[in-house]
Amino acid sequence: MRLVIFPGDGDVTSPDISWSYRGFNMFREWLAQAEGFTLAEMYGFGGDRPWSSVSTTLAPLLDHPDDDGPDLTPSQCAAMLPRLEAIIDQQQHDGSDPVLQRRIDDARQLVAVMRLCLDKDVELIFG
Repeated sequence: MRLVIFPGDGDVTSPDISWSYRGFNMFREWLAQAEGFTLAEMYGFGGDRPWSSVSTTLAPLLDHPDDDGPDLTPSQCAAMLPRLEAIIDQQQHDGSDPVLQRRIDDARQLVAVMRLCLDKDVELIFG
């Protein structure tokens, strides 16, 4: 099974991003690391550290159920975009690490989908 994240605009031609559940978890682990904590130590991911103990605008994405739960609002997307773009900028490299390149590419795709959600004022849907 795959997780697909897409804008709630009803347009099947709109951009989306998809991962295996494992791939999505690895992406979130990478983002959490960029934010200075380990996802596995967080409540809901095997640890007991509360989400209130970390300060990140990415919390709605990082602490989101894989394929259920509330959709993310355009305002949540707007709050996360600058941080996602900063992580992309910070992670630039020479292309020698294919895993890092995949994470950067995934982040760029997610940014594109979130921007469309903002442009159309629609929610980001996890399906």
